[in-house]
Amino acid sequence: MIDLKNCTFIIPVRIESEDRMRNVITVLCYLLENFDTKVILKEVDVESVFQEAVLPQIKEYLGDALNNLTHVFEKSDDPVFYRMKILNEMIDMADTPVIANYDCDVLFRPETYTESVEMVMNGCDIVYPYGFGEYQRQVFADDEDVSEFLSNDFNFDILDNKSKMYDAQYGHVQFVDRKSYIDAGMENENFRGSSPEDKERFYRFEKMGYNVGRIDHQVYHLEHSRGRNSWPNSVQGNPYMRENFEVWESIQNMSGEELREYYSNQEYLKKYVNC
Repeated sequence: MIDLKNCTFIIPVRIESEDRMRNVITVLCYLLENFDTKVILKEVDVESVFQEAVLPQIKEYLGDALNNLTHVFEKSDDPVFYRMKILNEMIDMADTPVIANYDCDVLFRPETYTESVEMVMNGCDIVYPYGFGEYQRQVFADDEDVSEFLSNDFNFDILDNKSKMYDAQYGHVQFVDRKSYIDAGMENENFRGSSPEDKERFYRFEKMGYNVGRIDHQVYHLEHSRGRNSWPNSVQGNPYMRENFEVWESIQNMSGEELREYYSNQEYLKKYVNC
C-alpha cells in the first residue's frame, strides 16, 4: 500500500444512475486498496443510495481498508447539486496538508497520485495531474469490464482497451495545499450547480500568484449517463447558469489584488470553523 497519509480525498456525490454507482464503487475500491490515505465522501440527496447500495459492496471488497473512509449524508430535496458548498464543508473537515478535490468518476495510474502529492509538499499550491489537451481517456466500461479491472490488480490495460482519447483542461481532480486553498477563498459558493467553476479556479490561482503545477499524465474518465446536474446549461440542468456566468465575467475583470480582496470578504467563509 502506498503511503499518502498526508492527503485527504474529498468526493462530493449524488448517485443518480446505475453507472454512476458503479463508478463510485470502482473509484473507492481503487483508492482505498492502493493508498494509505483518507477519503471523505459527502452525499447530498433525498435518501442515501450509498448507504443502501454502495457500502455493502465495498465492505465486501475492502475489509479493514474501509476504516479510512468517512461517509457523510445530508438529506436535501434541492434538485440542484450544490457542489461548491459541499466541497467547502469537506475542506473544513480535512486535517491533512494536502487535499484532492476529486471527481467520483476518474482514475489515474498510481504514480500520478504520488507525484502530485510530492509536488504539493515541495511547494506547489495546486497541481493538475493531467496534461492540457488530449490527455483524457474516455472509458466506456460495463459491469464485466469493471469487475475484470478490480479482480486483476487494477490492470489499466483493461481500461485502455475500452477507451478513446479526448480533451482535458481544468476539471477532474486537483491536488491542493490546504492552507493555500483556504487563503485563496476555498470553493466559490456564489457558483451553484454546473458552472464555470473549474476554469475560474485555475484562473484565480494563477492570477493571485499561486504556484500552479501540471503533470502531463492521462486521466481516465469512467463515462456515465448525464442527469440534470451533469449538463452546464439551464435548459437541461442548471437554473442558476446565467448568474454563474455573471460571477465568472466579473471575476475575469479583477486584478490579482482585487481577487484577494473579493475572496477575503466572502460571507460563506465565516461558516467554517477550521478554516
